[in-house]
This record gives sequence, C-alpha cells and structure tokens, in this order.
Amino acid sequence: MRLLLILTCAGLAAACSMNQPADPRVAEAGAERLSKALAGYEPAGPPTSCVQMRDLQGNRSAGDAIVFDGRTSGTLYVNRPAGGCPSLDFGRALVTHTPSTQLCRGDIADVVDPVSGTHYGGCGLGDFEPYRRVRG
Repeated sequence: MRLLLILTCAGLAAACSMNQPADPRVAEAGAERLSKALAGYEPAGPPTSCVQMRDLQGNRSAGDAIVFDGRTSGTLYVNRPAGGCPSLDFGRALVTHTPSTQLCRGDIADVVDPVSGTHYGGCGLGDFEPYRRVRG
C-alpha cells in the first residue's frame, strides 16, 4: 500500500512539472521561425482536417508548428499540434502513422533520428492550414 501511495505522489509531481509555462524567449524565437518560413506566402483558405500524402514533399519545424512543403514551391501547409511536437532539428525526421493515403488531424507523428533510431517523442497532428506563394 505504501508503494502505491509513493508511486501515485511521484506521478502527480511529474504531471505538475510537465505543465510549466514555456520560456517567453523560446516562444518568441518559434514565432519568428514560423514568420520566416511563411515569408512570401499568404493564407489560402480555411484549415482542412486532411491532406493527401501525394501533395506533401517535406517538412520542417517552425516553433510550435510543423511546416509541410506542398508538391510545388507555391504551396505550404502549417500544422500546429495541440500539445506541441519535438523539434525537427538537423538529423531528425518526422515519421507519420496513418491508415490511409491522407495525413489527417489526430494522426500520430514521431520525431526520430533515422540513423541511430533514437526516438525524441511524438505528437498528434492538428488541422492543416494552406498557404500559397504571393504573386507579385
């Protein structure tokens, strides 16, 4: 019984420490990275819950968002996982798990090092916000 009480307290303490507010400097840097990634692009309609996998070419982190490159350089999709997602730093890859030919809100994405197999965590994807290159 004592062990159960100790484990419960340890679990509650860990849960409380995970909800600490983010450092404002980190949030500002993330917003700046997203702003740079979207420079020259404008929103192109309402968010959508799914995107065809064939329409996605690559991805990168931009703060709390994941920017997916469209099939052409004129299209981007921004996804903001509700709980955040581990950074896609150099040497890391996003591995998605979907039961269909579409990537959808709620699908799981894992951040891994494809060479070593190290797993950095995962996230549940949100809606996909389409952006189109500004003409001019």
